[in-house]
Amino acid sequence: MFCLEEELKKLPDQPGVYIMHDKKDTIIYIGKAVSLTKRVHQYFQASHNEGLKKAQMVKQIARFEYIVTDSELEALVLECNLIKEHRPKYNTMLRDDKTYPYIKVTLGEDFPRVLFARQLKKDKSRYFGPYTSASAVKDTIDLLNKLYGLRTCSRVLPRDTGKERPCLNYHIRQCHAPCQGYLSKEEYGKRVERAVRFLNGEYTAIMQELEEKMAAASAAMEFEKAAEYRDLLNSIKQIAQKQKMTDANDEDRDVIGVAKDGEDAVVQVFFIRGGKLIGREHFYLRIAAEDARAQIVTAFLKQYYAGTPYIPKRIMLPCAVEEKEVLEEWLGSRRGARAYIQIPQKGMKEKLVELASKNARLVLTQDKEKLKREEGRTIGAMKEIGALLGLPGIVRVEAFDISNISGFQSVGSMVVYEKGKPCRSDYRKFRLKSVLGPDDYASMHEVLTRRFLHGQAERRELLEKGMEEAYGSFTKFPDLIMMDGGKGQVNIALRVLEELQLNIPVCGMVKDDNHRTRGLYYKNAEIPIDKDSEGFRLITRIQDEAHRFAIEYHRSLRSKGQVHSVLDEIPGIGPSRRKALMIRYASLDAIRAASEEELKDTPSMNERAAKAVYQYFHSVDEGKKI
Repeated sequence: MFCLEEELKKLPDQPGVYIMHDKKDTIIYIGKAVSLTKRVHQYFQASHNEGLKKAQMVKQIARFEYIVTDSELEALVLECNLIKEHRPKYNTMLRDDKTYPYIKVTLGEDFPRVLFARQLKKDKSRYFGPYTSASAVKDTIDLLNKLYGLRTCSRVLPRDTGKERPCLNYHIRQCHAPCQGYLSKEEYGKRVERAVRFLNGEYTAIMQELEEKMAAASAAMEFEKAAEYRDLLNSIKQIAQKQKMTDANDEDRDVIGVAKDGEDAVVQVFFIRGGKLIGREHFYLRIAAEDARAQIVTAFLKQYYAGTPYIPKRIMLPCAVEEKEVLEEWLGSRRGARAYIQIPQKGMKEKLVELASKNARLVLTQDKEKLKREEGRTIGAMKEIGALLGLPGIVRVEAFDISNISGFQSVGSMVVYEKGKPCRSDYRKFRLKSVLGPDDYASMHEVLTRRFLHGQAERRELLEKGMEEAYGSFTKFPDLIMMDGGKGQVNIALRVLEELQLNIPVCGMVKDDNHRTRGLYYKNAEIPIDKDSEGFRLITRIQDEAHRFAIEYHRSLRSKGQVHSVLDEIPGIGPSRRKALMIRYASLDAIRAASEEELKDTPSMNERAAKAVYQYFHSVDEGKKI
């Protein structure tokens, strides 16, 4: 038994991290302290006031644990890691966990490629970024590949040189086929070097080169080629124009602004790389109404820079933060070099921070309206449905559907909506076991029985373990069951609930002759719905989602049963060898015409497999097999 007074006495006067648990043993708060005994004692002193949010948290603390560290810096690192792992309810939290795209040049390869990457890894590649727009990164990669004729394939060169035919890019003149030996390693390397210079911002030489090629093509009356050079030139000019905001200092830096309104906050980050503003991004945070800007910024710094792969030399903030020296030390240890936190007081730097804050305020204002509209589409729509049925307080809705083709591989679907939004982690698929033929009523009876029997079994198991308030995948029961159909389907559901002694409201989603949602069937009566209401739109979305989920599952089962190739009949030819043969040879006739030696040279094939394929196509029974 945990005794609060006794455990408080055991706290050491050392730096570390403390972890608060509630009565369900859920972690609700994680913090760090220079002195664990002083910091944790503060929470339980009547005179101590840290605001309403912390006061509510303290009431829920059932126990705490702690981890001692050698320094405050170690405590900060541990705190960041634990918050990111457990995402406690009462910590100021980022609402999303974004990763930023990079452009990766695989310089560790003999014939490097330019790729899209989400993570910065310690390999022989060179990374450019981070960028805030994935689409802009992809456009830039496409431009570089077209401009310099770089390969996009994953072949291992020079090992695979000449083993396969050149791809489409070679035939449309977007790649010079180093895979065929048409371009030497040295010449290809020069092209990669120019691409790297481009990514470093050296546009002038490239633009001059393109202008010369455009003029030469035009003089030779090769107008299509000249137009191609013109389009490439315009693309580069657009990219160069995005780099107008520059600084004489080429330092990498992040500029941070913040705006708050009640329990909502937005942090805006400007990314400056090589003295150029390359992009911006905003983040939503969950805060307490009384949280100060300094607290919000401190929480953001810890969580964001604990997860981002790149940390700039300097981070500019809108206000002073506590633990500045410790944060700088931590950021420097993650960066591998000195990092600075700066609060500009005048000049262009202060204006840049103010601009970031202004953008944060703009995002917050705009998104408040967006959130209100979204609430109308979701929670508001659910309230409308509840009012129609006389069922206030509906939170969780489950909808069911059956899919089959003339009774073939009948399947059932269960989709779940909570607070008007799809809860996809709770979706479930059912492959019918006891029903043969196209009997939708019997199929639905089986699906519903299996769903709720499973839920009752999970509940009993959790109760036996003393976990009354825990939830398994089927343990949550809905506030409302919505059937894809009218009276017949509703009665099937009511019969299942009666057999299992459950009391859950059931309504049907009725469609008209054109298969469009018409109304709800509830308590032996059809209830019309205003087709312009959010409630009607939500019912339509739920019905369509249940149908889509069932159809997709049924389609996947049909595909698995129908995908077959004549090559599967050959002993020793599995999926990988079949795929290799299909890639190398355009048709079965081409495979039949190949010699044993040619077949053996196909990737994944060996002498035994090649012999089996050759004999299969050249045996006396060949005509019967194909």
